[in-house]
Amino acid sequence: MTVLPRRPRIGLALGSGSARGWAHIGVLRALLDAGIRPDVVCGASVGAIVGAAYATGELDRFEAWVRSMDRRKVMSYMDFKLAGGMLKGERLVAFMRAHFDDRPIEALATPFAAVATALHSGDEVWLRSGSVADAVRASFALPGLFTPVWREGRLLADGGLVNPVPVSLARALGADVVIAVDLNHDKLGRYFRSNSNAPEPPAPRSAWVQSLQQGLGALWPHGGAPAEDAAKDIEEPALPLPSLLSVLSDSIQVMQVRITRSRMAGDPAEAVIAPRLSHLGLLDFHRADEAIAGGRAATEEVLAQLAELGLITPPASSVSPPPQPPSA
Repeated sequence: MTVLPRRPRIGLALGSGSARGWAHIGVLRALLDAGIRPDVVCGASVGAIVGAAYATGELDRFEAWVRSMDRRKVMSYMDFKLAGGMLKGERLVAFMRAHFDDRPIEALATPFAAVATALHSGDEVWLRSGSVADAVRASFALPGLFTPVWREGRLLADGGLVNPVPVSLARALGADVVIAVDLNHDKLGRYFRSNSNAPEPPAPRSAWVQSLQQGLGALWPHGGAPAEDAAKDIEEPALPLPSLLSVLSDSIQVMQVRITRSRMAGDPAEAVIAPRLSHLGLLDFHRADEAIAGGRAATEEVLAQLAELGLITPPASSVSPPPQPPSA
């Protein structure tokens, strides 16, 4: 009896990257269009959000909601709180519970898991059971932006702090072949473009960021901004300085790039999809169309590699029929 080879179990590891994470939707669309259906999905931070939408069968509705967001709608989900983080994240999670199916992770037809970080110990935490929404909320708690959450006696924060592209988690879920999506690979050096002598203009700050920075001015000595005399002694930089929020987010992203390179060197994915979206800011969630298109384009660039891995089955019409013996 001829034993047919078993199809490899495909795992998809969706990386962290804040608003660039909507690119994961484009990645999934391109993979599905090519006939590649991930058997297991895991994610860190925003990767956990999109991964959960796929695993719960809500990708279509989730994409429609993401594409409908404008600046005003993004602002409506922001609940400010300066203790533990600038945003509580409760409005976003409440919306997800009300409009999407929040089932237990262990009840999902597609195996799913999210990665988080235990702040007290620095441990990597794999969230593989319990509420999908709760796991996602813990995984996207970016330090300084979203408040961390308590879960089973541990204070959990963004999974991107310890495993930005969780290839190891995909393998733990049973994946034979892992496709990784790295959203941070092109973030380094975005202020210094080698192909241009002129710096890119700084991205316009939203009203709430401007308000926050004005409030932080009270932390300066003398009750406001640095004294004028002191400011005169400061030489103007050659390039415009980024905003406070950009410095915070880019510092975390530098760390995540280094961690990703180190971890993937020890446990490399069979294929890496790397959308080029460094022009999108931390909170540009209203630019979903750009991010999704970038994810699809980056995926289409690696389809030939995925075909070499045997993950794409050619259509029946393209398969040549076996040669027939000559007639007598």
